[in-house]
Order: sequence, then C-alpha cells, then structure tokens
Amino acid sequence: MAQQARVLLLPFFIIMLSSISCCSSTSQPNPVLRHFGHHEESGRHDSQAYSSYFSNIADGEFKDLIKAVTDAAISLKRFNRVGTISSTSVKTVNVDDFGAEGDGTHDDTEAFKKAWKVACSYQGRIVLVVPQKKYRLKPIRFSGPCKSDLTLQISGTIEASDDRSDYGQDGRHWLLFDSVQNLSVEGGGTINGNGKIWWQNSCKTNKDLPCKDAPTALTFYQSKNLIVKNLKIQDAQQIHVSFEKCSNVQASKLTITAPKESPNTDGIHVTDTQNIQISSCVIGTGDDCISIVSGSKNLQATDITCGPGHGISIGSLGSGNSEAYVSGITVNGAKLSGTTNGVRIKTWQGGSGSASNIKFQNIEMYNVTNPIIIDQNYCDQDKPCKKQGTAVQVQNVLYKNIQGTSASEVAIRFDCSNNFPCQGILLQNINLKGQGREKTVTALCNNVKLAYAGVVSPRCP
Repeated sequence: MAQQARVLLLPFFIIMLSSISCCSSTSQPNPVLRHFGHHEESGRHDSQAYSSYFSNIADGEFKDLIKAVTDAAISLKRFNRVGTISSTSVKTVNVDDFGAEGDGTHDDTEAFKKAWKVACSYQGRIVLVVPQKKYRLKPIRFSGPCKSDLTLQISGTIEASDDRSDYGQDGRHWLLFDSVQNLSVEGGGTINGNGKIWWQNSCKTNKDLPCKDAPTALTFYQSKNLIVKNLKIQDAQQIHVSFEKCSNVQASKLTITAPKESPNTDGIHVTDTQNIQISSCVIGTGDDCISIVSGSKNLQATDITCGPGHGISIGSLGSGNSEAYVSGITVNGAKLSGTTNGVRIKTWQGGSGSASNIKFQNIEMYNVTNPIIIDQNYCDQDKPCKKQGTAVQVQNVLYKNIQGTSASEVAIRFDCSNNFPCQGILLQNINLKGQGREKTVTALCNNVKLAYAGVVSPRCP
C-alpha cells in the first residue's frame, strides 16, 4: 500500500516541481510561485531562496518517487540457473555430431536444425556446443517450447549467408529463437551477419532503390527467462539483436559492431518486452546503440559504451497515428562518443499514448551532436510531415549527472508538442560544454514544463 501511495503522489510532486521551475515556453503567472517568493512583477526569481527546496525534492521525495516507479519496479526474476553450466549431470551435444562442416564454405543450416531438435526435446539441462570453427547458415528458426533448460555455447563463429535469395521465405530474420524459455546464449564466440550486400542495396544508401526490410541478425521472440552474454555480434544485415514480446531478460557483456555508414544497424532493439537488464555492453554501429520502442516496460541499462551510432533512443513512437506506451526506463552509467545523439526520446505527430517514468543518469558524452533531446515532431521521411493535433505524451523524465561535450551549438533540445507539452522534466547536475575551448552551447526549449536542481548548464533562456 505504501508503494501504491507513492505512485499516486507522483503526479502531485511533478506538478509542484514543474510549477516552481524556471522554464516553460508557455509559462503563465502561477500562484504557487508567489508562495515560494517568486516576484511576478519583474519576472525574476531568486534561485538561492529556494535552491534548498529543489535539493530536497530532487534528493528526497522526487528521487524516491521516481525510484518507486522505475528502479524498484525492475525486480527481474532471478533464475535458478546461472547460464554457465559446469555440473557433470548436464548433457552436451555438438553441432559437428549432426554433420556440420564448420569450414566457412559449406551450408551447415540442416545440421544446426537437427542439433537444436535433439537439444530442445531433451528432458533436463543440456548444452548445445558450437566449436571454434566458422559455420555458415541460411535463415533458421530455433523453435520452442523446449523440454530442457538449454544453453547454446557458441565458441566459434556463426556467419550468415550473403545470398539474398536464401531469405525468400522470411526476409526479416536470420537467427530466430521463437517461444523458448530458460535459454542461455553465450560462449565468447561471434555472430556475423555478413551484412555488406544488404547495406549496398538499402534505399538509405542508394535513394534510387526501393525501401525494403533486411533481416535482423539475432531475434528473440515470445521468450522468457533469457540470458544472452559474452558474445561478439557484428555486421548485421539490419538490427543486430532484437527482443520482441519477451520477459525476464539479462543481456550482458555483448560487443556489437558495424561501420558507422551501415544503415539501420541498431545494436540492441527492445519492443513489447518487460523486465530486461542490459549491462556492460560495448556498441558501435550505424544506428541507435539501444532503441526502445512501444510496449517496453521496466528496462535498466547500465555500463553502456556507445559510439559510433545514433545514441540511446526511446522511440520512435506513434508512427502512422499509432498508440504507443513505454515506461520504467533507466539508463544508469553510459559513455557516448562521437554519436549523432546522446539520450533521445522521439515521437511522431498524430500518435497517442505515453513515454513516462524515465531516468537518464551518470552519463559521459564526448563530441556528441545532440547530447539531450526530446523530439515530439520526429519525421523520418523525405516529404515534410503533416501537422497533427495529437502526440505521444512525454512525462516524468529525470536527467541527472550528465556531463561532457557537444559537437553542436545546441546541447539540450526539447521540441515538444503544442497540444501535449512535455511534463515533469527535471534536469539535475548537468554540465555540457562545446567541443573545443572557444565554443559555447545553448538550450532550446519549446512547450516543455521543466525544473532544475543543482548546477545545470546550459539552461533554457
């Protein structure tokens, strides 16, 4: 009941905090400001007069309330299994026993299918071993449910076929794990999407070509209790790793790489997935390092190294007038270098729903073009997007302990909706400077209700 009461009180404190704050592009005289010593007549206020009030809110009630609806909500189920199998009672099977050549030339798809069928049907704990060779695979679906607690131990390299005709039946997936529970994929090996031929035929590389989907290298679909760790995933045809309609996921110690010019090669993509921890990952690709879209809830990302790429993004949300919901997102501890964006929330006009209860904290940026950005007018198309009256509501977002350098003059940009302004935005202890001694940076804020705590630079005019 106490936690429920906190959650119910959150809107009140957000409104109070927003009312006291300094910047709103649509600000009106507010009686609450008079109560805290604000001089309406001059339009000025003494920040020192209630700086302690901000500190108390940010470090006390506000912090606790945000924590109640984000960190405390992330109570990922601790698996009885720990991923690394060492017990002598565990059965082991090897893809080579089913005819896999592992010479980097022969098609080993059928051998992997046979090995998976045996491992998935085994009653007990089992390890499916991919030795230190190079295995070439066409698109393959590893289907569940399985009778076993299964570990896929990848020590070697799994490489995708680069013959696009091999993807005729399913052009959106290469390695697909479908409806599997209690699965670990690990082992220190490499998953190589061999994506160059797909990038060359992308409409984003050549505008004369039609826009078509390319395969995601590694997809987990409708799966539960997943551990994905200690792998190198590189050169995906499009997205590298995608969690779709999954729950209770631990993704850690992943190194994800692709050239910065490679189109749509997101590192980790999360959609319609709940209770996920992403930790100690190094990601450098041609698109978002981490992208979080509709239906995602209770996600915590820690110790993330990002660059090159488009940063860490929530969205896009609301495309095609759709309804989208994202909540309980925490990014705690990240280093971004040379990315086009830092921490971003992007939504299309015409959508509905919300992106709420979000924390970005303890983040370092170096030479990032848009370090902090909310864009409720996102438009990823050649023609200008039509003005619309609805938008995905962005609310209750905390930016805390963020520092570094911006490659552009505008280090903080809040471009929010006229009809659905961003609400409950708190900036605390922000220090962003220009890349180079002579450069100064600014903040641009449209239709946003925000508050400051601690030292924040730059601030909205």
